[in-house]
Amino acid sequence: MANKHLIPFIGKAKLKELGADNVDDWLDDRAEFLATRSLRDLLAILRRSIAHAQRRDKAARNVALLVTAPEGRPGRPSKALNLEQAKAVLTAALPSRLYAYLVLSLLSGVRTEEARPLTWDHVFLETTDGIPPHVAVWRSVRKHGETKTRKSRRTIALPKQVVDVLEEHMGWQKQERASRGVEWSPTGRVFTTRSGEPLDAANVRRDFKAIVKKAGLKPEWTSRELRHSFIYLLSDHGIPLGADRSLGRSQQPGDHRVYRKQLRPVITQGAEAMDDIFADEGDALLGVRESARLCMPDPILRGWGLAWMGHGLPAGCLRPEVRYPADVGRGG
Repeated sequence: MANKHLIPFIGKAKLKELGADNVDDWLDDRAEFLATRSLRDLLAILRRSIAHAQRRDKAARNVALLVTAPEGRPGRPSKALNLEQAKAVLTAALPSRLYAYLVLSLLSGVRTEEARPLTWDHVFLETTDGIPPHVAVWRSVRKHGETKTRKSRRTIALPKQVVDVLEEHMGWQKQERASRGVEWSPTGRVFTTRSGEPLDAANVRRDFKAIVKKAGLKPEWTSRELRHSFIYLLSDHGIPLGADRSLGRSQQPGDHRVYRKQLRPVITQGAEAMDDIFADEGDALLGVRESARLCMPDPILRGWGLAWMGHGLPAGCLRPEVRYPADVGRGG
């Protein structure tokens, strides 16, 4: 933020010549482009920078303390998928390599910047010593790999449907890695590009936009709103906001060191609720996914379902024992 909105405008100003009017003019100019929260963050950066200079006798006073941030542009309103919309998105994502990513985000509340750096050594898909399957959310793609806050470092029990999808995802990734050989990047990431490289925000935005369009929703939805949807679905299910620590809001610093003793009952609450919320859909979605896998002859296509992106399953692949979503079988 500072590189884009602070340094190019007042970064070259000499501190002894910088006045409160200069700071006011700068903030008023940025108010046409930024939300109020962003303006406050920018002003806080400037205040800390000048305070740092004061401690080294480079500035006599901190003029940024004399200024308040103006009102900026209205922030983008938060949105959340309702249950039917969430089901539509997951159904549309079935043939996509982003499917497991979306299932994890929507059903466990993991932030998008936490899902992208997730590695397999932080994913535990089996129950061990009474500890249910879980994921350790200790890193993000933020600077220095830290989560949004220290309280965001948490260990989340996984709904059964997420466990099933991640087990399948792991098997397909092993197939793809074996077919790529030395071309596969050894990052250990759960979610990768076709060459094993980490996903970046652009990868996710592009693929999610196509999935949302296929689901029949308006294109302004973003993957970040899957977390909002997770919170909404929990609330709609009768779990008050703040009661579930899987949100990463009420965790106390250091809890990641003793999560094995504290995993139940609080951190499992979201997982248990999501198993209830999506109880009627889990078998159907996984059944469609399995049918797609069995019908694809090429190892890579069998692993990621790329041949049927946007088309549904070929009629010859449908199995009578699986309850498919309405649009499956229309393609191919």
